Amino acid sequence: MTVAVNGIAHIQLTVNDAERCVPFWESLCHFLEMKTLIRSPEMVYCIGSRTGVLVREAPPDKRDRPFDQERPGLHHLCFRARQREDVDAIFAFVEKELGAHIVHGPEDGGFAPGYYSILFEDPDGLRFEVNHVPGRGHLGDGARLGPGGEGPAHD
Repeated sequence: MTVAVNGIAHIQLTVNDAERCVPFWESLCHFLEMKTLIRSPEMVYCIGSRTGVLVREAPPDKRDRPFDQERPGLHHLCFRARQREDVDAIFAFVEKELGAHIVHGPEDGGFAPGYYSILFEDPDGLRFEVNHVPGRGHLGDGARLGPGGEGPAHD
């Protein structure tokens, strides 16, 4: 027996600098049509768009090192946009309104047919991507995992 999950319910991020990161994430979540459920100086939890994002400050004794995406744990978080124009709108918001560190602006990529994305960092250096893949992506007709596709890639 298998079970098809219905996406990711929530994600919790731990940050070193709540003073900068909590407002950053709350503003971003509001732009993504999420609403604040819980808010304090040390944390924010926003829900909507079929998910939740909780950002909480690390305890003082654990703030001794910055985020490093090459260490075991979270590499980056990626939200899927409904259309390409949404990726552009989110990019404009994070660049102009949030002053996010931009890793790359809107660009086409080769990961899946029609892949289009942005990548930026929050004040602590946590990486956040937004992408749009048209249709069913890898699962569409003729795509790698779709009917008539070549199947999984192998090294």
